[in-house]
Amino acid sequence: MTPKIQILQGDITEITADAIVNAANSSLLGGGGVDGAIHRYAGPKLYEECLSLRNSNYKDGLPTGQAVATKAYELDAKYIIHTVGPIYEQDDISLLADCYNNSLLIAENLKCKSIAFPSISTGVFRVPIEVSAQTARKVISEYEFKSIETIMLVLFNPWYQKTYKQIFEDIS
Repeated sequence: MTPKIQILQGDITEITADAIVNAANSSLLGGGGVDGAIHRYAGPKLYEECLSLRNSNYKDGLPTGQAVATKAYELDAKYIIHTVGPIYEQDDISLLADCYNNSLLIAENLKCKSIAFPSISTGVFRVPIEVSAQTARKVISEYEFKSIETIMLVLFNPWYQKTYKQIFEDIS
C-alpha cells in the first residue's frame, strides 16, 4: 500500500491525525520549538506521562533515533510519537532516518491510518532542511506500509514547504 502524502504549511498542534510526531529532546519533558508547542497544547497530563516514561524506561533520556508513543491528550490525535533527532555535525546523521523509521513502525504497530511529521531536527539541532526532506523522502519511499494511508508533512514556514514539495515532487 502506498500512502497519500500531503505537504502542508502550518502548526502541527492543529492537525487532525491518528499520530502526531514530536521532534522531542531526550528528556521527553518538553523544550523549545515543536516539542514545547506539543507539550503546551497537549496539556499537563502529557508531561506527567512523559515523566513517568522517563523515570521508568529512559533514566538517561530517550536515545537519539529512537521513538516512543504516548497518549495525545488535548491534541486532535490518538497518539504522540516522540523521537529525538540528531544534532547536525555532532551526531551521526543516519540517526535521522531512524527517527522516521521508528516513528512509522510505532504508528503501524498502533494501527494508525494517518501520521503527521514535523521537519525533524531542523530547528535548534540545525539539520539543513534539504537533508531532513531527503531523509524523510527516502524512508517513506522505501517503507513497507500496512495500516498508514495518509502521511502529512507539516512545515512551519513557506520556504520549508517549498523545499519539501520540490524533493517529494514525484511521489506526493
